Amino acid sequence: MDGSGFVLFALAALAGGFVSGFSGFAMGLVVSGVWLHIITPVQTATLIAGYGLLTQGYGVIKLRHVLDLRRAWPLTLGTVVGVPIGVGILAYLDPIYLRFGVGVLLVAYAIYGLVRPAFAPMKIRTGADIAIGLSNGLLGGLTGLGGIISTISCQWRGWPKDVQRAVFQPVLFSAFVVISLSQAAAGTITRETLVLYALGIPFMVAGLWSGFKLFGKIDDETFRKTVLVLLLFSGLSLIVSVSPFAPR
Repeated sequence: MDGSGFVLFALAALAGGFVSGFSGFAMGLVVSGVWLHIITPVQTATLIAGYGLLTQGYGVIKLRHVLDLRRAWPLTLGTVVGVPIGVGILAYLDPIYLRFGVGVLLVAYAIYGLVRPAFAPMKIRTGADIAIGLSNGLLGGLTGLGGIISTISCQWRGWPKDVQRAVFQPVLFSAFVVISLSQAAAGTITRETLVLYALGIPFMVAGLWSGFKLFGKIDDETFRKTVLVLLLFSGLSLIVSVSPFAPR
């Protein structure tokens, strides 16, 4: 990677950290749009998982005062089980139509949420939460978006922004643990990727810290709309990823 390539890499890490600090997710969405043009897809996926451990772990620590494992464990359990199943299904399923379909659904959901008031709070029981977590993990294994369904389900409950993040961030952290272990077993974590990871840490941490500072100054409605906008872009990214012009 030359000097200009590293500048782009570092700026993407800074932006990804900021978005993660502000919203609690979507770091991978931000960085992949740049990194896929300057490093390989395998390196991009490996770095997203590695930095995901950093960003989600930081978020869990920062929000530990509202952390409620009673709320988080069903989603986490389902996600941990679902991720490897989703990865396994990829061997037998063409992901193009799946990515496009999920992308369209996410775009429709986000637009609907943005043009209408907040949803009435829903009460979701433990069994349903495990099923939601399983769906979350399956989608993560199939598309790489490991926290989308759990994030949406937290919105449905009408919790304050701190509580939402204190639930879906442990779920995301667990998903990244499973993904990172799978990558290590597959041998995709190379020395070159570890060097890139180390070089990007200062930029990721700086963005993460500044994003959390801004998060502390917004209200619940602004947070709701921010999450919906990021879900909109997640859906669009899935649609674009199956286009003939997407990086391969």
